[in-house]
Amino acid sequence: MLANRYGLPMVDRFGREMDRLLHTFFDGAMVAPRTRLFPAVNVWEDGDNLYAEAEVPGMSMNDLEILVVGDELTIKGRRNAPAEEKVAYHRQERGCGEFARVLTLPVPVNADRVEATLKDGVLTVTLPKAEEAKPRKINIRNA
Repeated sequence: MLANRYGLPMVDRFGREMDRLLHTFFDGAMVAPRTRLFPAVNVWEDGDNLYAEAEVPGMSMNDLEILVVGDELTIKGRRNAPAEEKVAYHRQERGCGEFARVLTLPVPVNADRVEATLKDGVLTVTLPKAEEAKPRKINIRNA
């Protein structure tokens, strides 16, 4: 079986990428807004780290669980239903219940050094790149 540069079977990665593409297409075009992926996540990198930033308004760290296994980051949690009794909602767009987002990371990370912070409803996960994923400057010698 063919494998990519990280030793992952190409078929598995292809299947995950197809699922992601279909989710993205149908989420924006044909699926009702209530089924959009939650939480919304941005992922970017610099020379030493990957960063994942997720919008989780009204949640605390006790409501969230962050997992890194292999090349996947999982953000799990539970948003509790409002505690108001004897109210009549006219519109309720913020969902409640359990959720999980699984993101395939573009480079290997050092799972032992991952850190997460929560500020103003934004969860930021800092994922230090594994040494083999960091860019290395190659010295050029005269021949």
